[in-house]
Amino acid sequence: MRVLILGGDGYLGWPTAMALATKGHDVTVVDNYLRRNISRDTNSEALFPTPNLIERANIFHAISGFQIKVLIGDCCDYHWLNKVFADFQPETVIHYAEQPSAPYSMSGYEEAKCTLTNNVTATFNVIWAVLEQAPNCHIIKLGTMGEYGTPNIDIEEGWLNVSHNGRSDKFLYPRQAGSLYHTTKVLDTDLLWFYVRTYGLRVTDLMQGPVYGVSTIESDMDDRLMPSFNYDDIFGTVVNRFLVQAVAGVPLTVYGKGGQTRGYLNIRDTLQCVELAMCNPVKKGDLRILNQFTEQFTVNELASKVQHAGARLGIKVDVQAIDNPRKEKEEHYYKAKHHGLLELGLEPHYMTEEVLVGLLEKIQQYKAGIDKGKILPRVRWR
Repeated sequence: MRVLILGGDGYLGWPTAMALATKGHDVTVVDNYLRRNISRDTNSEALFPTPNLIERANIFHAISGFQIKVLIGDCCDYHWLNKVFADFQPETVIHYAEQPSAPYSMSGYEEAKCTLTNNVTATFNVIWAVLEQAPNCHIIKLGTMGEYGTPNIDIEEGWLNVSHNGRSDKFLYPRQAGSLYHTTKVLDTDLLWFYVRTYGLRVTDLMQGPVYGVSTIESDMDDRLMPSFNYDDIFGTVVNRFLVQAVAGVPLTVYGKGGQTRGYLNIRDTLQCVELAMCNPVKKGDLRILNQFTEQFTVNELASKVQHAGARLGIKVDVQAIDNPRKEKEEHYYKAKHHGLLELGLEPHYMTEEVLVGLLEKIQQYKAGIDKGKILPRVRWR
């Protein structure tokens, strides 16, 4: 397939590009380095050295023989993006091109404005570029389980059947995001659903849980191909943060009571899920929502897992509960359905002790580069 990946420099975008290129797909990636720039401006750079996107593509080609075409540009520039679609005529577009940090979105007016403007505008432009230039293109949009919040009922896979006063209908599952970033993802879903039912687009919306890990088949070929691994309080996901804290000798920072429950998945499973969605496209006029995670844990359970993995390597890992910088429930009911991707053939990589030990060993190789000043919370929900 001709596959266009928006946000191809990111933690997920770059591994996705490599994985699909090695499967023989014609891959073009787009990025404007927004995340790199924000990481630099907030002193939140990745742990591992990360060549720029053009250098990455050249290294990948030299090692693997496969090519990835790189375009540097802004998805919020509609006329530029429209031309990209017109020239490339993608059969699938994978949309990662959003500011991905909840803490960043909550840190001030300018950061909130950047998040809202970038995320909603990029999605709106993708929709119109598909409508005008590639109407049969399958849009695969990375959503987030954070759209749902933590309701006191089971979370269905995107949709909810409602009976009221003797009548029934199906609606998008009610969503109550806990940050502005997550709210922009809710707006994305609403935009997509409007254009699906009005113009007959074909869309898969992947409600992804927090991702962890750094190892993929392609990145294992050369450390220069590793994803942009953040461990800071702004861009680092909780598992990746905990792993780096363990290596650095910093107590694991459990926010509040630590009962916050989420669905997690290994980065290798993100690649599986995206490929499964791509190779099993929906028909025109369909919005398919898939909850993309493999396991559910509380923050306390994650901390315990990292403690046990550290012990295997002789690392003493302490845990410290701190005042919660976020506004969220710290103990709550959480049961989310996630059968769709398993039915498509997902073969999960679970968070075993061996997996965590392997990640700790990789991080230990870069221990000298850890900046402890990036770990503790610098942003509070206000």
